[in-house]
Amino acid sequence: MSYSIDFRSKVISTREEEGLSIRETAKQFRIGPASVSRWINQIASKASTTRQRKSDKSELIKDVEPYPDAYQKERAERFGVCQKAIWQALKKLGLTYKKNSTPSERRRKRPASISTKNTTV
Repeated sequence: MSYSIDFRSKVISTREEEGLSIRETAKQFRIGPASVSRWINQIASKASTTRQRKSDKSELIKDVEPYPDAYQKERAERFGVCQKAIWQALKKLGLTYKKNSTPSERRRKRPASISTKNTTV
């Protein structure tokens, strides 16, 4: 929750008029001393802006089509972003990269070999 500029001005003016410390002012108005300290330096809050996306989702989809096996690091270099940005964008788009669509030969079931022990009595 953000406090109004009127309230902030009232807190700062009360502090100056009564000669209160930051802690005393905070206690009187039941707010945090960090807020009072911050308001002394800057009463108005900083304007928030919407975050700019670094990678365009449609461009990423176009990149996946010709290069389906490309590593995220390679895509990041092409787009000029970090690898994590590519990972997050691919995850949001529901695109996954699977190296093997079929099990490898090592994982396939092999017939059990029958071994006989040579025992001499």
